[in-house]
Amino acid sequence: MMIFFYTVIIGVITLIKFEVCANADAKRLLNELMTDYNRYVLPVQSINQKVNVSLGLKLSQLSDIDERNQIMTTNVWLEQEWTDHKLTWIPDQYGGIDVLEIPSSDIWVPDVVLYNNADGTYEVNTITKAHVFWNGTIKWNPPVIYKSYCAIDIEYYPFDEQNCSLKFGTWTHNGNLVDLHHKTGDIVVHFGVDLSDYYPSIEWDILAAPAIRHVVLYDCCKDDPYFDVTFSLLIRRKPLFYMVNLVIPCINIAFLTILVFYLPSDCGEKLTLSISIFVALQVFYLLLVDLIPPTSLKLSLLGTYLLFTLVLVNASIFITIITLNIHWRHPNTHHMPEWVKRWFFEIIPPFIFMSKPHIADDLLR
Repeated sequence: MMIFFYTVIIGVITLIKFEVCANADAKRLLNELMTDYNRYVLPVQSINQKVNVSLGLKLSQLSDIDERNQIMTTNVWLEQEWTDHKLTWIPDQYGGIDVLEIPSSDIWVPDVVLYNNADGTYEVNTITKAHVFWNGTIKWNPPVIYKSYCAIDIEYYPFDEQNCSLKFGTWTHNGNLVDLHHKTGDIVVHFGVDLSDYYPSIEWDILAAPAIRHVVLYDCCKDDPYFDVTFSLLIRRKPLFYMVNLVIPCINIAFLTILVFYLPSDCGEKLTLSISIFVALQVFYLLLVDLIPPTSLKLSLLGTYLLFTLVLVNASIFITIITLNIHWRHPNTHHMPEWVKRWFFEIIPPFIFMSKPHIADDLLR
């Protein structure tokens, strides 16, 4: 029993000693790396060199698509990797340490910003630690919530597909100083967004997520190219919610218009039903207007249907008023015009397989 106890004590002491030595080596290494290190200077050995920055995007959640304000909200990890020759060491000289976690605020990081930002937060504000490897490779994957502008196409709403993008590029450094590219190294990546940790959206399905690297030459400085990597999200709306709560009720209300013509004219609710249907459809139309962006370029499919239905219901109200007016006329108060006699007693009956009524002319007046 005593042997076991002493063995445990010796093991604990050994672990503590190893940890103290490891911490001492890490502290010594960090102090030597940060001595005379300037995080505002590009990590290159000569002015002819440039920093190669690989960029990746891991999508965690598609939080929201604000159709009215045309804003997409995403929760992402911005994966960045580059090489800093000032942060290199030999692991054997520091107790075998081959990687350090250093706060990103203490080292040089690329000023990658979201060009199509919609809320004024262009850069990464979260201060997280970067993984610094012994050979100078630095990996920094900060989590960011971005709000980006997304042009919404409402033509087939709510059965629509949208193409929203996140355009990243360096704000200060041109392509001669910082070479920004996708982490795969390809110009066009058919599926350039990492969805391994993606939490599925309750409203949208992601169909494709390509990435494209662009080279832009501005008129002011044609010798200085600017690189950007654009990640696109081709998404399709899940229409079940809108089918149950918007489309099907509108269709059911529209079908009630047929019942207006089936109701007898003696029924006092004939005109009331027509007006009630018109008001109900108008409410749905106003609800739709609040959901979709106020654009004059295109009219949505559902909006076109509701507008056409409103016109038909309005026509049914007009016909109902005329029908009731004719129904409640009396021979003692109104005289039947000659054209009505001709159309309804001579021309129309043969087409609807009815025989011409044999009624004395004096009874027709």
